Amino acid sequence: MSATTFIDNAKVMAKGQITIPKDIRDVLGVASGDRVTFIVEGSTVRIVNSAVYAMQALQREMAGEAERTGLNSDEDVMALVKELRNEDENA
Repeated sequence: MSATTFIDNAKVMAKGQITIPKDIRDVLGVASGDRVTFIVEGSTVRIVNSAVYAMQALQREMAGEAERTGLNSDEDVMALVKELRNEDENA
């Protein structure tokens, strides 16, 4: 196992609840009130920080979108922002 690989466990309670061990919460970056996502792949289940997972999904979905719309440089983005601000001011 690598230095970032370790094993921990938790007991399943009567209602199916578990307490996520602190070292796992630390790795996931979750605290009280945060949400986690369970990803099931065959008989394997991964648990991930829901906010991180959502951001990664958004990034995958948006990959290449700027280039498809002609935003190829910082100057292109700034020009679009300026144009949109002018539209707002004139509305």
